[in-house]
Amino acid sequence: MGLIAWLTLQGLTVGMLWFLIASGLSLIFGLMNVLNFAHGGLYMLGTYGALTLYRATGSFPLALVGGALLGALLGAAIELLAIRPLYGRQLFQVLMTLGVMLIFDEAVEAIWGPHPLPFQTPALLSGTLQVFDRPFPVYRLFIIAVGLLVYLAVHLFLTRTRLGVIVRAGVENREMIQTLGVDIRKVFTGVFALGGTLAALGGAVAGPFEGAHPTLAAENLLPAFIVVVVGGLGSFTGSLLAAILVGLLQAFVGFYAPQLALAVNIALMAVVLVLRPQGLLGEQRG
Repeated sequence: MGLIAWLTLQGLTVGMLWFLIASGLSLIFGLMNVLNFAHGGLYMLGTYGALTLYRATGSFPLALVGGALLGALLGAAIELLAIRPLYGRQLFQVLMTLGVMLIFDEAVEAIWGPHPLPFQTPALLSGTLQVFDRPFPVYRLFIIAVGLLVYLAVHLFLTRTRLGVIVRAGVENREMIQTLGVDIRKVFTGVFALGGTLAALGGAVAGPFEGAHPTLAAENLLPAFIVVVVGGLGSFTGSLLAAILVGLLQAFVGFYAPQLALAVNIALMAVVLVLRPQGLLGEQRG
């Protein structure tokens, strides 16, 4: 029982980090049909930006806010400068976002160097708790709590505010929103900024858990795409459920058969594509 609870918490920890990347990626893909390969780079830059602020100020909350804001600014800039001229040209969008990803990789190595950097856990969140007689780091519980709080905040934004309703309606029917007189270009930029915020916040929160290293983007982008496919394009709640499922599979299979952990999640994605192509909570589109 103790091992199962420990592995469950471990899976929720990883799942919440992937949720923060995948949720924004899902909204961007669902609304604009843009496959943004630069999204993992925003996660990585959130980690490095938060680390730099944390070292400069000693304030972890400020580091989290700064990392998230960096993601928002870069997300908006990607839409305005790289994606907006290429709407309707998906191959060029993929090539462009891959290019932006490479720029992010080179920028990280040029500014912070190619070697991993330690990210110290804040004193208030250090230490462990006993979970069924097994030690579990307090910081990982913090990651789970942040993921759930972010889900609640963004869910309320999408369902209880006018702007959120516009975003959700745009995911379902972009033409209808334009007919109602909404400037869809501003909505696109805002969704990219929101996606960048979520990804960079995930990276900032992940800093003390994963450290800061130049391979963060590549390591987390594939699981994020798996979560997007399993959860359903444009479904914020679907991203949460899929991230939890993928994280739990990663934890349990990784413990008993580490060499199969990634393969099992890819197999899960393949099964979902065959049985329910729109994902767990995605809507079927013509």
